[in-house]
Amino acid sequence: MEKPVTTYIVSVFEKPHWRTVLTTKDKAKAEALAKEIGDKVRIEEITPKGNRPEKAAG
Repeated sequence: MEKPVTTYIVSVFEKPHWRTVLTTKDKAKAEALAKEIGDKVRIEEITPKGNRPEKAAG
């Protein structure tokens, strides 16, 4: 079974919305860009859940 891969999304706040500037699987790259941008930046981590067998309806 494969381990789910985390995706990092770097966004910057441009009033009145958040704008995505980078989507990567490389955490170091995401952190470097966030540090370069400075203020009003966030990094979201998205890790998909593993495939689970569906429950039988009943």
